[in-house]
Amino acid sequence: MAHVQSQPDHALVSGLKAIVGKEHVLSGDADTYQFRHGFRFGSGQVLAVVRPGTLIELWRVAQAAVQADKIIIMQAANTGLTGGSTPDGDNYDREIVLISTLRLTGIHLIGEGRQVVCLPGSTLYELENKLAPLGREPHSVIGSSCIGASVLGGVSNNSGGALVQRGPAYTEMAIFGQVGEDGQLRLVNHLGINLGDDPEAVLTRVQNGDFSDADVTWDAARGHDDRYIQHVRDVDADTPARYNADPARWHEAAGCAGKLVVFAVRLDTFPAEKRSHVFYIGTNDTQELEDLRRHLLTGFDELPVAGEYMHRDAFDIAEKYGKDTFAVIRYLGTGFLPRFFAWKLHFDGFVKKFRFLPDSPSDRFLQFASKFLPGQLPKRMLEYRNRFEHHLMLKVSEKLMPAVRVYLQEYFSKASGSFFECTTDEGKRAFLHRFAAAGAAVRYRAVHHREAENIVALDVALRRNDQDWFEKLPAEIEEKLIVKLYYGHFLCHVMHQDYVVKKGYDVMAVEHSMLPGLDARGARYPAEHNVGHLYQAPDEMLAHYRTLDPCNCLNPGIGQATKKRKWVAESV
Repeated sequence: MAHVQSQPDHALVSGLKAIVGKEHVLSGDADTYQFRHGFRFGSGQVLAVVRPGTLIELWRVAQAAVQADKIIIMQAANTGLTGGSTPDGDNYDREIVLISTLRLTGIHLIGEGRQVVCLPGSTLYELENKLAPLGREPHSVIGSSCIGASVLGGVSNNSGGALVQRGPAYTEMAIFGQVGEDGQLRLVNHLGINLGDDPEAVLTRVQNGDFSDADVTWDAARGHDDRYIQHVRDVDADTPARYNADPARWHEAAGCAGKLVVFAVRLDTFPAEKRSHVFYIGTNDTQELEDLRRHLLTGFDELPVAGEYMHRDAFDIAEKYGKDTFAVIRYLGTGFLPRFFAWKLHFDGFVKKFRFLPDSPSDRFLQFASKFLPGQLPKRMLEYRNRFEHHLMLKVSEKLMPAVRVYLQEYFSKASGSFFECTTDEGKRAFLHRFAAAGAAVRYRAVHHREAENIVALDVALRRNDQDWFEKLPAEIEEKLIVKLYYGHFLCHVMHQDYVVKKGYDVMAVEHSMLPGLDARGARYPAEHNVGHLYQAPDEMLAHYRTLDPCNCLNPGIGQATKKRKWVAESV
């Protein structure tokens, strides 16, 4: 049911319309559906969805919401898997103003593109295109689990990625609004760029890129996690390489999880690998992949670009239920995806008006239509699917390729698995197939809604010295599952594990039954999608959130914490 507005609420909504324009303040259930529902998890009611078009509008909207004692949820691309940028049910003690930043696009190059300043609505795709003519790349070039992700969303959640050499999304340079203990919103400029003192003048300059290299302090702070290369090489360490609850990668906007109103971040960029090469590896022995992982991380002067794992079951589900996503990217490019997903959500929201129609109509239609698409996978990949249970896509630089080729030839002359060198087209399709796997479980659930209760989605950081890495579930858990999808960033030992639970079982109970096994293995979770509303945050992480947001007015409830103002404990 839509929220019934009180007189103060009506006044606030009217004020928000005056700031951003009537057409950019949404309040009806159908109009707000795509913003209130997470990509895979999370939903709830809001007082309004506001879509500011400038940083000054964002500043004024945030000020109005704070002054009215409302909750603010900041949302960018809404591609998160743990519900971290949508409401979580309706048990809040204040109304929610959800601020969508998608209109706030803008990327400014500084230092001839060695660094960038990104506004809240900028996406990885846009950043990649902006840097390509300069021969440079961003931290991540495609969302590993949700294609179309935003730059700021990645930073706010310390998101990971497929590129081994670059580590999780991280920066110590940002400009943000913070609500203090006195309930006042203040602008904090830690971009390392001299922009003056007046908040609206500062934000205007950031919006317009009205600054020169002379205004920039070049040694202000780190623009990426430059220590990760050595960290991931330590394959004998008894801890994971990267996970969200690691305090080493929290710094203001980095890891803030929506507890700050972030207006822009400043990030490092990287020289593009002009001629990378892809090896496709198959085996039925998990120890062989572990041998490869340890040698690839320690045996060469240079690290591989990426090493992506995929189990045969994930291969099959992605081929059938991710074919249309694969085709859209292959033929239309990732730039089309935001419109594609927006259409899906808008269509599903419209259909919600008609209660007699089934849920997830867009997924059902697209799955039907995908039957008419030609096969998307190369013949050699399909042959490996038939021969091998475990698949690894290894991307290396042109410089590293000859040494890796010799190593693989020597290793597989004695091992049971095999490999082939991909053509350029095969390599692109191999990695695209891996990325299409991320949404395949969602599609499977939608199509098989009569058999599937829901999805348990875990992203797990394994210990760097864990050689027995492939999960073996107890029989009492296995019997509650329809399919399991294992895929991930193998060289970093980060695994995405999706389980479709049979109808009639309590999904949260199934998930909780899995966690002790992960704990016993020394794994940490989540690895890169942050706690959202799905996971319980450890005490150290909650203390970090309290420091950022002492009033608990931005994204309350994250990490299953209290949603009450000023962090008042929930009644038992």
